[in-house]
Amino acid sequence: MNFKKFFCMGLIGCLVAGSLFATGAGEAPRQAQSGGLTIKQGVLTIGMEIGYPPMEYFDTDGKTPIGFDVSMAKAIAAKLGLQVEFVDTAWDGIFAGVDTRKYDCIMSAVTVTPERQAAYNFTKPYIGNAQALVVLKDTTVTAARPEELGGLRVAYQAETTSDIYMTKLAADGLQFEPYEYDKVLNCFDDLRLGRVDAIVCDSLVAFDYIAPADSPFNLVWQGEADEVFAICLKKGNDQLTNAIDQALDALFADGTILKISQDVFKMDMVSSARK
Repeated sequence: MNFKKFFCMGLIGCLVAGSLFATGAGEAPRQAQSGGLTIKQGVLTIGMEIGYPPMEYFDTDGKTPIGFDVSMAKAIAAKLGLQVEFVDTAWDGIFAGVDTRKYDCIMSAVTVTPERQAAYNFTKPYIGNAQALVVLKDTTVTAARPEELGGLRVAYQAETTSDIYMTKLAADGLQFEPYEYDKVLNCFDDLRLGRVDAIVCDSLVAFDYIAPADSPFNLVWQGEADEVFAICLKKGNDQLTNAIDQALDALFADGTILKISQDVFKMDMVSSARK
């Protein structure tokens, strides 16, 4: 959402925006108890668009958030001695939410860009990402890279780095039929149904969809891992940014982040972010 994302409007996200999910993570430190570190005493409140598998999405019960970012957030909160609370937020309003202190930070596959760095605090990166091209296994599509998608129906999530990537190709003369979606899972639904010919998305998302043995999807191209995800905070919130950075360092050092990566992706997707 993004791994990535810029502003987009999501009807489904709007319907569930503001829903809260909390889980215990130990006793809060004195600084948090005094209200000096987080908005809520003893709680790390996280803005997240819970609809971007495998990074953040709902379990089969439709209520419990799971995914890479969710597991990471719980581990970070535990290191800080805080509880964690997730605020499910539509992507088009997620940055405004951190500006208005609706939550302490955004952890939702946020790509670090120069424009965002000028407007927000970012922690150290925790995972790398690239663009990917996905088609159906039984497709007649012969495109082996995005530059060869001319004349085809191409799906991607609106206002993400995939959107930016395809918009640039269009500006350079590539003529394709764009299908922009509020959520990336809708791209895969429509590819499965034959309503689009191909998807351009984050490689982290693509890996999750092609991993099952019975997956109908095929990854035909992956770009260079030229972007990283990090945790976004309100500009000037250096105290919490530094605290989360220390927690991230500790979680990399003790192998927790690598284990989460292997549990979710079945491979190491995180070490390159720290090189």
